[in-house]
Amino acid sequence: MEHVKRDFQIPEEHFFLFGPRGTGKSTLLKKNIPNSLYIDLLQPDLSRMYAARPERLLEAVHAQPEKRVVVIDEIQKIPDLLPAVHSLIEEKQGRQFILTGSSARKLRQGGINLLGGRALQKRLHPFSAWELNEKFSLTEALETGLIPVVFSARDRNAALSAYIDLYIRQEVMMEGWTRNIGNFSRFLESISFSHGSILNLSNVSRECQVERKIVESYVTVLEDLLVARKLNVFSRRAQRQVAVRPKFYFFDTGLFRKLRPKGPLDAPGEIEGPALEGMVLQHLQAFVDNQNKELEIYFWRTRSGSEVDFILYGEELFCAIEVKNTTVVRPSDLRALKTFLCDYPRSRGMLVYRGREKLKRDHILILPCEDFLRNLPNHLTAR
Repeated sequence: MEHVKRDFQIPEEHFFLFGPRGTGKSTLLKKNIPNSLYIDLLQPDLSRMYAARPERLLEAVHAQPEKRVVVIDEIQKIPDLLPAVHSLIEEKQGRQFILTGSSARKLRQGGINLLGGRALQKRLHPFSAWELNEKFSLTEALETGLIPVVFSARDRNAALSAYIDLYIRQEVMMEGWTRNIGNFSRFLESISFSHGSILNLSNVSRECQVERKIVESYVTVLEDLLVARKLNVFSRRAQRQVAVRPKFYFFDTGLFRKLRPKGPLDAPGEIEGPALEGMVLQHLQAFVDNQNKELEIYFWRTRSGSEVDFILYGEELFCAIEVKNTTVVRPSDLRALKTFLCDYPRSRGMLVYRGREKLKRDHILILPCEDFLRNLPNHLTAR
């Protein structure tokens, strides 16, 4: 596949680059920094050597003073390398260290403080519509997602199956995060029904027949692997009683579609609606992480049932976004947004839908989903 230019500005400072497997972290760095000292800890022989003697890193770096950038790929495999990195940074020899990882779990468990704040923390996400440009198809993206390693495969469905198997086998089992792969597999199927919904751990536990505490730990594993996230409710200066529990999302719509069981009793909207909502969220998350500003994503839901899918809140942006899997916008589709705008008159309101017309009703901008995704940075930063 032709190279896709990522919307990611490589910092000049030391930084961690976190992101799920297959999102293109290694490709990005090799493309943009071809002359770095590149240490790939996924190579078994190299990993064994550095695990046995972490100080070997000092020898490797000192032996190649002309290499001004040092990349350590999948640093969570050997957290004991971080003190050596810290020591090299303290030498102040003008080197830049870039550490990639698909999980921060081991780093936290080992009591590692991520270099004591001496390195930025960055995230890389699946492809976005504005990165793919003419290669982006909303219909295809809603079926198989936008994970780069899947997107570039000839058979995307097969690639998605292999991707899930990789995470179950290699990331979960080999790291020892669960001893019962059957329980975890049932959990993955059950939690897929929670994508785009309020997370009810008791219900998930009952459906997959796994203890609630174990289910809670499994959700934490998914978050640590960066393949899922919880979205908290927006409650600042709330004028109404709001929900307490968070919503749950997988990081990519294709992953959700592959995990979600389908059958004759499933109405199309039960899958298509959450898929579209998740697609919008993964684009919003990529936008937020690329902004380098204090900006958070929430959802809003009152105890009486009014809900707005996404709230972006920061010093320079306050926007409420509702997502509708429909080609026609009805007055009822705008009701929750109007309620939120009434409570928060300083916010902007947008509705994203599957129709073709760009409209404005009652100060709410109504946008076709594909146009919104392709031009999301412009839509959100426009005054």
